[in-house]
Amino acid sequence: MTTGNEHADTDQSRDDNAYELDPKAVTAILYAVDVDDRDKLVELMEPLHPADIADLLEQINTFDRARLIRLYDREFDGEILSELEEGLREEVIGVLRPDVLAEAVRELESDDVVDLLEDLEEPQQEAILDALEDADRVAAEQALSYPENSAGRLMQREVVMAPDHWTVGQAIDHMRGTDDLPEEFYHVVLVDPRLHPAGQVALGRLMASPRDTLLSGIADEEFQTIPVEQDEEDVAYAFNQYHLISAPVVDDDGRLVGVITIDDAMVVLDDEHEEDILRLAGVSDESSLSDSVASTSKRRLPWLAVNLGTAICASLVISQFEAAIAQLVSLAILMPIVASMGGNAGTQSLTVAVRALATRDLTGANVWRVIRRELLVGMLNGLCFAIVLGTVGMLWFGSPMLGVVIGAALVVNMIIAGFAGTVVPVVLDRLGVDPALASGTFVTTTTDVMGFFIFLGLATVVLL
Repeated sequence: MTTGNEHADTDQSRDDNAYELDPKAVTAILYAVDVDDRDKLVELMEPLHPADIADLLEQINTFDRARLIRLYDREFDGEILSELEEGLREEVIGVLRPDVLAEAVRELESDDVVDLLEDLEEPQQEAILDALEDADRVAAEQALSYPENSAGRLMQREVVMAPDHWTVGQAIDHMRGTDDLPEEFYHVVLVDPRLHPAGQVALGRLMASPRDTLLSGIADEEFQTIPVEQDEEDVAYAFNQYHLISAPVVDDDGRLVGVITIDDAMVVLDDEHEEDILRLAGVSDESSLSDSVASTSKRRLPWLAVNLGTAICASLVISQFEAAIAQLVSLAILMPIVASMGGNAGTQSLTVAVRALATRDLTGANVWRVIRRELLVGMLNGLCFAIVLGTVGMLWFGSPMLGVVIGAALVVNMIIAGFAGTVVPVVLDRLGVDPALASGTFVTTTTDVMGFFIFLGLATVVLL
């Protein structure tokens, strides 16, 4: 008999694995590669989305990856390159035959081509540029001339535009008679004779309106243009803040040069969130599971060295109270608790603050209110755990005053943790330093050093 909980567990397992690659399918694909059966490989790969094929290539080893790509040959879709992790793109491009690479790249939208190019070394860049038609190559090179991480790098050049005096019927007839429409677009951009965007019409509203309706009469009320050199983080924020689906990109003279769609903006948001998570842990945002041991070790060593330095600082504080620790061994047993609780509390405040800075919810207008809140939260949580830890210390070592000392030290360090976890990322942000990258080291150093100093200092004054 199957219980309701067992059904729930099964359903949850299905949900967790819903979009994972089927292990049996992966085994069958690798077997087809082993026996050099191209027809079977193509048959097995055909139902897979380019993103799933990219996942497959990322999960298998280098030897199998090269054999699969060579056997798959002309079926290789350019979208797979767009979905691959940056670290693997160069490797895969190096395996592809030039004619296969050329065919794959020609299928991509201009923004995807630029996304590929900007992360590659010069030889691979030239290989892709040589594969493009002349007009597409000029467009890609122009996009690469814009600042890195700008709207100009993010936009696609393929834009559906129409004069602002056209009717719905004229726009529809124009699109039906055009052979090179983008594969995906959401708006028709209205322009004046000098190609200045004057509005945009959603496709749904366009198709639902009579043919003689003026496009200007059904244009979206909310209309945003994006400067071509605007930072992509600001672009992604605008899309998220104003619920945009697409937005035209304009040059310094206000002329239409491209369009950014929501999928590209969301990729930027996802990249920023992933980058912040990795940097909070002191890991390079370029790290991936496919990196070699040497490159992974090289990226992590600097931050481990910084952590070693901060640990030495904390040890130097402890060494100042060597005599007190020698007389009361209980201090050595209990002092890590104060530092650890402060470190965890500081990390909680830090994570909230970094996220709020990223989403621009934490500003100069409300920073002091947030700091006061974190101080009060630290004090309240500190009092709760001080009672518990003080009681434990008193019962464990039979010293009521030891319980009072460690309880008081915990409260003070939790308050300091709340303060540091909020103020440090704000200050670093004001100084132009990425708070996600550097805040963790400063906050944990503060809570460790202050935790040891306060606890051992109080113990020295009160107990000795």
